[in-house]
Amino acid sequence: MGGLNGEAEVTMKLGISIRNMGPQSSREIISDCAITADRAGLDSLWITEHIAIPPDDAEGSGGRYLDPLITLSYLAGKTEQINLGTGVLILPYRPPLVTAKLIATLQELAEGRLKLGVGIGWMRSEFKALGIDLRKRVSDSERILQFLHDAFDNDVVTQHGQPFIFSPRPMRPPILVGGAAPHAIRRAVKYGDGWMPMGLKPDVLKPIVEDYKTQTKEAGKPDPEIVVMSGLPLNDLERCREILEAYQDAGATTVIHGQKYDEAIELQDAIGQLALMT
Repeated sequence: MGGLNGEAEVTMKLGISIRNMGPQSSREIISDCAITADRAGLDSLWITEHIAIPPDDAEGSGGRYLDPLITLSYLAGKTEQINLGTGVLILPYRPPLVTAKLIATLQELAEGRLKLGVGIGWMRSEFKALGIDLRKRVSDSERILQFLHDAFDNDVVTQHGQPFIFSPRPMRPPILVGGAAPHAIRRAVKYGDGWMPMGLKPDVLKPIVEDYKTQTKEAGKPDPEIVVMSGLPLNDLERCREILEAYQDAGATTVIHGQKYDEAIELQDAIGQLALMT
């Protein structure tokens, strides 16, 4: 993106969050929005995960959420070049081998376009519905992260003492660890390729990113991706660009715009505004 009126050039990538919940998650709406984002040249589209919403917490979604991996598999067939991201996949909800198989299948069918945002989860009611101990979510998540590395790095892997062939085995998608510093940063340094902070302002983000980059360098890893979820003021493109420049200065490599919308045309208009800055 070129700067306005001599301002610094914004070179970070831009993406869009597509609602996979509530009435906006119809086949037609998610398809139309994904195709528009793909044709507009945005870098990525992202969807979230919830699996069991209780009735008293269903406002806005009605408890309806499409599964992220299946939804992205569907959208992979509707799009050609846009990256497809989970923002985020809750790791403790699934067993390691099943998770790795689903991810590998999607990554192959999407021809390497998957970006795997992951998290440890927080909604107590979902853990209860799944029969999973909330207190073990960190150890369960890190066990799955380690298995993902093992599976994508080796033709033959072992689970429960049983060796087996892990195939398909495409290139492992980048793992972007969601969550708050410092715990998510530690997890990202050890297992990830980047970090997905939620709702941090650029001035708060900057020192955390600097510390994260120092840790990745000490670990002998390349500079990480920093994927920020943010609602941008698209009705004021000059202000929007100022915010993007501030995020870029803070170390963000990608900014994902998210907003509420009822009809596809509302998000398609936002995609068009974002495309003006690419």
